[in-house]
Amino acid sequence: MTEQVVATAADRPVADKRPTLAAVAALAGVSVSTASLAFSGSGPVSPQTRERVLAAAEQLRYAGPDPRARSLRQGRSGIIAAVLEETVLQAFRDPVKIAFLDGIAQELAASGHSLLLVPDVGEGTNTLESATMDAVVLMGCSPHVSRSIEVTRRRSIPIVALGNTPFADVLSVTLDDRAATVTLARHLQDLGHVRVSVVALPLEASRGRGPLTPEWESTANISTPIDRLAGAREVFPDLSVVVAGGSLVDEGLLAGRSLLRRPDRPTAIIAQSDLLAAGVIQAAQELGLQVPGDVSVVGFDGIRLDNVISHDLTTMVQPAAEQGARAGRMVLDMLTDGHPAAACFTSEFHLGNTTGPPATSSRV
Repeated sequence: MTEQVVATAADRPVADKRPTLAAVAALAGVSVSTASLAFSGSGPVSPQTRERVLAAAEQLRYAGPDPRARSLRQGRSGIIAAVLEETVLQAFRDPVKIAFLDGIAQELAASGHSLLLVPDVGEGTNTLESATMDAVVLMGCSPHVSRSIEVTRRRSIPIVALGNTPFADVLSVTLDDRAATVTLARHLQDLGHVRVSVVALPLEASRGRGPLTPEWESTANISTPIDRLAGAREVFPDLSVVVAGGSLVDEGLLAGRSLLRRPDRPTAIIAQSDLLAAGVIQAAQELGLQVPGDVSVVGFDGIRLDNVISHDLTTMVQPAAEQGARAGRMVLDMLTDGHPAAACFTSEFHLGNTTGPPATSSRV
């Protein structure tokens, strides 16, 4: 006969029973409010009492008050949303977006806030309308920025934009896109280039690709590529433009093939991102062209491309992580009734080995 053992309540596992602040207070011989103050580090609690509370917490394996509960008592969730202009997978293929997010996340972590990624691709239910969040950072040059701002305003949620927006009253962290591209274009002009083309980032929501026409350009509504294109045209008013479907190496490859197969191919190409520039260089190599002997290529961003191309790309280096951190600080200031000012960052010119005089140049 098998003996049957019946467990009593005292014998049953209690792993699912979490220790509470009240239990810590009871073990330490203090009130719950005193124990709470001991954890927060604020209020009139002696060092001896605080040590006693922390020792009791360690004995009970109590990690501390739930920050979510504290936030909710303050009418806050402790969550900051970063609105992406594409899917998360697409964003994570772009080192600039990763640097933006890293800067934001590090700033928020220091204050105990969490980061929520919200893809905004213009399809289905807009998470911005329903997700729990205290503030929003709009990342990148989203074609849906107007809608995102409208939704967050309706919810009375503070907004900071990483990049220019059509709304003058939206606090933003911007970059000197136009001036930086002027620097790149003048560098090419100084080398003797005249026949120059641009591989542009998407100009509007459809993310169409191909040669830019006046009719198409009239529908452009994304500030970053518009500003960078304006900078290039300050130096080369008659340049040709091919629009890429995104900031991807594959998109640069397609655009590069289109430009470099022309009988009157450009002697220099201004790519509006380093990933696009890498694709253009791959297209040149595919067609048997030397960079920079047959075609010069410049980019924009200053990311590492060691695993994509062997060249040291001439580019403008933008401080992406610093921009993200500034945006994070700004939303936190807004949540504490601060009045942060808009910020504009400056890019730095990096001379690599992808630019040189055009092959037909008479320069020695």
